[in-house]
Amino acid sequence: MGVEIKFCGLTRREDANHAVALGASYVGVIFAGGPRLVTPDRAAGVLRDVPATVRRVGVFGDQDDAAIARAVETAALDVVQLHGGWDPERVRRLGLQLERDVWPVVRIEGALPPDWIADAFALGARTVVDTLVPGQLGGTGVALPWVELSGRLATARRRGSLVLAGGLNPDNVPVAIGALAPAVVDVSSGVESAPGIKDHGRMRAFRDAVAHSAIEI
Repeated sequence: MGVEIKFCGLTRREDANHAVALGASYVGVIFAGGPRLVTPDRAAGVLRDVPATVRRVGVFGDQDDAAIARAVETAALDVVQLHGGWDPERVRRLGLQLERDVWPVVRIEGALPPDWIADAFALGARTVVDTLVPGQLGGTGVALPWVELSGRLATARRRGSLVLAGGLNPDNVPVAIGALAPAVVDVSSGVESAPGIKDHGRMRAFRDAVAHSAIEI
């Protein structure tokens, strides 16, 4: 299998449809705050035409379980992506209660993963690695030092599947894939003309760059 793509931070139905047309495996909507924030009802509209073959991911911060459950039902989400603080019990609980995959997020500052990263890989259906920018949960456009991280993630990720986020764009995603060989690459700001507004040309360029890189690894 090649490297899969998740187009995240979607706020418009036409962008979600274009992601599907480009062959994305995942499409993501943000409930955690920031300029790409959508309500569950709006998310349902954005994702209305997305077929069952493409999985819908909801990105959450510190909302309570009931709010996450409502969003999952309203927007017909397949995956719950949990930013915010590391809470292994919550990851387990939500997975059981919602009967959905739960992806914990590990945010890394520089090239120093937290000491609990191996637990996140062991527990999550997949685990998202993103850049830690104080005061922001994601979509920052700040890239990680992928080559330097490669060795430091090697042991932890043996226990799970990597979703790589953090500053990816059509120009740098080949380097990221070459260094870390993720299962999924997760892009938001790197294919936008403005926050929440996807540039369809950059989306296509990202898809093409990923496809070319996946052939070479």
